Amino acid sequence: MRVAILGAGPSGCALGILLARAGIDVTLFDDGHRPELIVGESLVPAIVPLLRKLGVEDEVSAFSQVKPGVSFVWTPTDRFSFTFARFAPTVPPYAYNIPRPRFDEALVGAAVKAGVHRVAARARVIRGTGSVELTLAPETLATAPSLGGGQPDLIVDATGRTRLVARVLGIPARMGPRSDVAHFAHFQGNAWDDAPGQVVIRRLDTGWSWCIPLRDRLSVGIVVGRDDVVRLGGSPEERLARAIATDPWLRTIAGGAQRVTSVASYSNYQLVSERGHGPGWVMVGDAFGFVDPMLSPGVFLALRSPELVAAALEPFVAGRATPSPDAVARALTPYAARFTAQLDAWTDLIAYFYDGRMAALFRAGREWMGAEPSVWKRAAQTHIERQIAIQASGVNVLGGYSRRFLRAMGRHGLRGVDPAVLVIR
Repeated sequence: MRVAILGAGPSGCALGILLARAGIDVTLFDDGHRPELIVGESLVPAIVPLLRKLGVEDEVSAFSQVKPGVSFVWTPTDRFSFTFARFAPTVPPYAYNIPRPRFDEALVGAAVKAGVHRVAARARVIRGTGSVELTLAPETLATAPSLGGGQPDLIVDATGRTRLVARVLGIPARMGPRSDVAHFAHFQGNAWDDAPGQVVIRRLDTGWSWCIPLRDRLSVGIVVGRDDVVRLGGSPEERLARAIATDPWLRTIAGGAQRVTSVASYSNYQLVSERGHGPGWVMVGDAFGFVDPMLSPGVFLALRSPELVAAALEPFVAGRATPSPDAVARALTPYAARFTAQLDAWTDLIAYFYDGRMAALFRAGREWMGAEPSVWKRAAQTHIERQIAIQASGVNVLGGYSRRFLRAMGRHGLRGVDPAVLVIR
């Protein structure tokens, strides 16, 4: 079986590593585009086993900041902090905050080491004929000697938000409920007041902010609705600077810091492709769908997606099955359904933060515990927080019990706390 992967980001490289190890001939098209800043600098704990499986955790840990947990700051009196170690061994006790360009380079190196044929070129695809829905353009084939002039058995779209295959085939996407704009940059000389590596998510008057401590700098970002962000300024630089200057906590942390990068911008990122595979092709990672930077699931999903695709292609390893376009498409159907379900589950979980239910649940729990503390109450509160952690860490976002439990608590466990006053506008 021969596979062509379009895009050398985390999804493309991870899939290349897994398939090449299995004996599949993999060609990876890498256009060499590496932005200075890439969203996805904070990882969830469930990614740690995937890094180990790919053989890159030691390298990643050498240049990354250990992330012990997350703090949510909703109001001056509503601050909730969690450490992953508290929920071990159910949840891995740590994650990482990563400089994305270094992280991506590490995965490219691991892919080449695994035997992937890396081609320094931007790939182009065209509509196929007969039983194949998509093929590589002739000029793209000419850049890849490893393909020997023949079309691959499978084309993998790992082009991220470019969504190359969707654009060529006219596949629409389901848009998320929000229309936000994210601006972020790196700062040095900040006054950090939390544990090293602890990520802080803060609710603003409109939108929210993140602070992600890296080894030698702090990533500061804002996520604001499209209608509100223009009030902060005309340019990304003006908007981020004004958001820092007008929020008391951000001003304390980064008001006197020096911005050492350009300001990166992202918009229209809440989308899921209506179709993720077909005869001769499949999407992985962000090309298939991206949920939201809240809770940082992006890179985890970008690596989980290739793991699911590699498992689906096992019947074609070593010629045990003929990789015809229809046979491969049938094998990938469960993958597409499962990955769509994961994207939907993350969307549902993140909605609890945007609509105020999660903060209301935290506040209700704190007030309940403070009224008459008891061993039983502590055990109940720990159970509630564990079910949230199982999902938000990525360990089992599809867990039926955890999802039903959270839904029930969101309806009946708020104890009079009104989520409407805690929404992210």
